[in-house]
Amino acid sequence: MKLKRFLLRYYPPGIILEYEKGGELRTKSIDLLTLTPETNPDELVAEIKQSEPLITESRSDQVRQLILRLQQKQGQQDHHRFCFSKELKAHILPLTNVAFDKSGSRFITGSYDRTCRIWDTTSGTELRTLEGHRNVVYAIAFNNPFGDKIATGSFDKTCKLWCAESGKCFHTYRGHMAEIVCLAFNPQSTLVATGSMDATAKLWDVETGEEVASLTGHAAEVLSLCFNTAGSQLVTGSFDHTVAIWDVAAGRRVHTLIGHRGEISSVQFNWDCSLIVTGSMDKTCKLWEAVGGSCVATLVGHKEEVLDVCFDLSGQLVATASVDGTARVFSASTHQCLITLEGHDGEISKICFNPQGTRVLTGSSDKTARVWDVQSGVCLQVLEGHTDEIFSCVFNYEGDTIITGSKDNTCRIWY
Repeated sequence: MKLKRFLLRYYPPGIILEYEKGGELRTKSIDLLTLTPETNPDELVAEIKQSEPLITESRSDQVRQLILRLQQKQGQQDHHRFCFSKELKAHILPLTNVAFDKSGSRFITGSYDRTCRIWDTTSGTELRTLEGHRNVVYAIAFNNPFGDKIATGSFDKTCKLWCAESGKCFHTYRGHMAEIVCLAFNPQSTLVATGSMDATAKLWDVETGEEVASLTGHAAEVLSLCFNTAGSQLVTGSFDHTVAIWDVAAGRRVHTLIGHRGEISSVQFNWDCSLIVTGSMDKTCKLWEAVGGSCVATLVGHKEEVLDVCFDLSGQLVATASVDGTARVFSASTHQCLITLEGHDGEISKICFNPQGTRVLTGSSDKTARVWDVQSGVCLQVLEGHTDEIFSCVFNYEGDTIITGSKDNTCRIWY
C-alpha cells in the first residue's frame, strides 16, 4: 500500500487518504467526529499513527497541519444572517420537495405538475425541466457527492434516472405497484433505493437500469428510507409501526425494529453507521443500535406526532420536529433533551442541522422557517415571505445558503 495524497473533508471533520493497492487507486477516510478547536493536535496525530498504517512518521507533520486547518475552520465564528435573495415561481402546481447538489450551486424541485426542475442557485434561473412522469413527482435527489445524476420518484409508480447536465432520461425503473414516496442514492452512486405505498422498497442498478432487489416484509406503506454512509445497510420506516434494517449486498432483512406504537414518519443513520434514529406518530423518537437492532433509548417530550428527525453530521446530536409546534435537540449519547425550540405557530414538518452542527433550521405550517442556535436554543431568525405552509427547507454544503419550498408554489433562496 502506497499513500498518494490527502484530501480534507470539513463536514463532518475528516481526512481522506488516497492510496495505491495492487495497482488500483483507492480511498479510505479517517473520521474525526469528536474534533473540537480544543483538541490537542499532537495527541490526535499519535492516535492516528497507531491505528492507521498508511500514516508513517514522515507523514506526521502533514497530518498535524490538516488537523490544524480543520480546527481553524471549526473556530470560525458563525454570525451569518440570512437575507432573502430571490423568489422563484417554480411550478404552476404545488411543490413537493427541494434538494441541493453537493456544492449548492444547483438545486432541484419536484411538483404536482409532473416535472422536476433544475435551478442555478446564484442566478435563480431554470437550467432544465425533466419531463416524462405521468403523475406527481414526489421524491427527488442528486447523487451527491458526484451531482451528475438525478433520481425522481413519482405517483405514477415509476422512478426515473436523469443526466443532471443534459436532462436526458437514462432509465425508467418499473416494478412498484403503487406510488413512490421516498428514494435515495447509495453513497457510491451505484444504486437507487425507492420506497412505495405498495409496502415494499426496491433497489435499482444505476448502470444497467435493472431491479437488483425487492425488499418485502413491511405490512404497510414505506414512507422513509436511508442508506448508511458505507452503503452496506438500508433502513426503511413504515406505516406498519416497524423499521427494518436491510443488508444491501444480500438484499435481505437483518433486523426488524419493533417498539413504536404509531406510523414511522422518518428514519436516519448517523455518520459512523452505529445508530439509527426514528420518529413516529406515537409522539416519540427512538435510537437503535444498527448492528444488533436493539432500542438504545426513547426520546420523549413532544405532545403530538413527531414528523421529522435527524442527526447532525458528527452524530452527537438528534433534532426532532413535531405537530405540537416545537422542535427539540437531544444528546445522542446521554439521550437528554438539551433544548426545546419554541416560537412556531403551527406544526413543524421539516428539521435539519447546518453542516457545522451549530444551527437548526425548521419549516412550519405557519408559513415561516426559523434558524435556531443549537447551544442556547435561541431563535436567531424568522424567514418570512411565503404565503402558505413550508414543507421543505435545506442548507447547502457550506451552510451559508438556505432554500425553502412552500405550498404557495414558490421557492425562496436565502443567502
